[in-house]
Amino acid sequence: MRLIRGTADAPPGGCVLTIGSFDGLHVGHRALIERALALGRQFGLPAAVLSFEPLPREYFRPQDPPPRLTNFRERWRALAGSELAALRLLRFDEALRNHSGPDFMTLLRRLGARHVVVGHDFRFAHDGEASAEWCAQQGPKYGFAVDIVAPVRVAGERVSSGLVREALAGSDFRRAAQLLGRPYTMCGRVQHGAQLGRTLGFPTANLRLRRLRSPLGGIFAVRAHGAGLEAWPAVASLGTRPTVNGVEPLLEVHLFDFNRDLYGCELAVEFIAWLRDERRFDTLDALAVQMNADAAKARLCLNAPAATAHT
Repeated sequence: MRLIRGTADAPPGGCVLTIGSFDGLHVGHRALIERALALGRQFGLPAAVLSFEPLPREYFRPQDPPPRLTNFRERWRALAGSELAALRLLRFDEALRNHSGPDFMTLLRRLGARHVVVGHDFRFAHDGEASAEWCAQQGPKYGFAVDIVAPVRVAGERVSSGLVREALAGSDFRRAAQLLGRPYTMCGRVQHGAQLGRTLGFPTANLRLRRLRSPLGGIFAVRAHGAGLEAWPAVASLGTRPTVNGVEPLLEVHLFDFNRDLYGCELAVEFIAWLRDERRFDTLDALAVQMNADAAKARLCLNAPAATAHT
């Protein structure tokens, strides 16, 4: 799958485009992608996703952005395993925001759209002029058809990114997994840190979140994947580390019974259970006591026995 930034490189024979923010890539988003792929196979056209950075809701609410389910890297990784030909990324800025409905349709034609797939609640252009129904009516004037995908429901609820955020905020990881069609994970490359965890007997793999706001926070039982690891049991802290006056939010993962160097490796951290809120401790000794308690509780959640010796 190619990553195409901007409006260049429209496929000469046209393409099928599905459009949206695709934050989280939940089962509703997957329905859009599957429909685009099906149309691509039917008409012999490449299928692509058209998305945006920053996400429109982040642009409209810079001081209070919605929690981001997937950063760009995570979204790219989730899409890369599909049959899509490309992820086309447009910068969402004032110029794009102020596109009229006809401007937007002209843009889609310039991108080579022969078929466009949108959700039932799709809206774009200035003041949301380009609704799904409006696009379907206007599409033939611009040389393409518009396919509207009905809402996808799980356990009677219409799936949305907001519903996934609600599940994660309540630490309901089973519900989040049903809505996403997979366990909720955060991914990233392991960075060098201040080595405080190692000093306290809890070395951690540190991952930057690369999002304005996280959909969850606290201490968690998790499993780590990647870098040769398969569902490795671990305990993780997601927050700013108030005991040491931290500022940048980090995901710090202590893998049980593990001592291999992971710097520079990519990890996917699967959230299994919430253990407690992040809080400030008066001393590092008090923090270490709590970290031992957290690790013991995480092992119970993960059914990971305490080790008698490090491997």
